[in-house]
Amino acid sequence: MISLGEVTGFWIIALLTLHCAVVGETKRNILNEPNVPFPPACPTAENLAAVCHQGQGRPRYPASFFPKSRVSHFRRRGNAINRLESWFTLCCSGQSDQILCCAKQAWKQTLKQFCMEEYSTMTNAYVCCRKKGAARWACFNSDLPNPNYDPQLGYIAPAIPAQPRLAFNASAC
Repeated sequence: MISLGEVTGFWIIALLTLHCAVVGETKRNILNEPNVPFPPACPTAENLAAVCHQGQGRPRYPASFFPKSRVSHFRRRGNAINRLESWFTLCCSGQSDQILCCAKQAWKQTLKQFCMEEYSTMTNAYVCCRKKGAARWACFNSDLPNPNYDPQLGYIAPAIPAQPRLAFNASAC
């Protein structure tokens, strides 16, 4: 015979398991916020091979990844990552002598647009966006969650809608 205590214990364990489970791609931290590793590293000669050849193994952030409210700053970060990955694909399919230059331009344009979006809201802007010139780029390229652009084991990026065209300036290379 099963006692009431055993049934209650079973349900408590079941509910805790469901509450703590990671479902699909939605990973959350202790505050139940989406996990969007940010900022992306500036492309370099050292990480360019990973930028170009391992892009499908790095996270993308479709709208369904985010809760409906209270996470607009994470949504802007996810959109910036999506845009950058899209532009990396364009850069990596270009002329080999301009790939790194293109990827760096894509990185700067992505983060410039991210900062414009940050300032278009009534919230505090990301700390690096408050800086100007070289200080801004140095800030964005510090404390990086994935400086080598390593892929996530077993992850395959979902299709993301096309991003606005990259304004690549080949004469700046």
